Amino acid sequence: MSSLTTFVNHFKTKSLRQLVANFRNEYISDGINETILKDNPIDQFEVWFNEAVSNKLNEPNVMSLSTIQADGKPSNRILLLKGFDEKGFVFYTNYGSRKGKEIEGNNHAAMTFLWLELYKQVRIEGTLHKVSALESDTYYKSRPRGSQIGAWVSEQSQPINDRAELERKVEEVEERFKGKPVTRPENWGGYCLVPAVVEFWQGRASRLHDRIEYRLGDDQTWTKQRLAP
Repeated sequence: MSSLTTFVNHFKTKSLRQLVANFRNEYISDGINETILKDNPIDQFEVWFNEAVSNKLNEPNVMSLSTIQADGKPSNRILLLKGFDEKGFVFYTNYGSRKGKEIEGNNHAAMTFLWLELYKQVRIEGTLHKVSALESDTYYKSRPRGSQIGAWVSEQSQPINDRAELERKVEEVEERFKGKPVTRPENWGGYCLVPAVVEFWQGRASRLHDRIEYRLGDDQTWTKQRLAP
């Protein structure tokens, strides 16, 4: 009897709660060659991001963002990266949203990228800062008109009565900007995560993964070290 048949037979008699520990995949890769890593983690991120794009991974800019609530508890959600450069990693949101309020109270945050098909993960820790109004305007103008209208419609994270309420607001905003450009709401814009720690993870066999951590020193230079898996 094949292992798959055995698993299916077990599945018929057990719940997923019982079976979840049985889901496994062996990560076979060549690992991380430290001798060819870039000195700057943002440059190294670009190498890995380009690899994800070249392999046609679905939405390679998907990442999780972790922020801190006022009571010290963590908060996490999935977002899309919309830019990165020597300053850091940029995304856009409603400043009055739950995450926006958490960032206002404590701007320490973390991002995680997972490119599972490549057995690669990047973890980034640092501080969040608003990008300039000009940068937010430039990105906002590049968005589809429907997304621009959506930024006006959604009071993100606030309770609403029903879907119809959103649709009514869409009609109101469409009428307001009929025949003219949709301007950016003042409560909507970008944040840049300025990194202090960046870890590159490459899955390997037997869970003996490669982990290389970049850490920014007081002299603003990056150092690298290997971490135990």
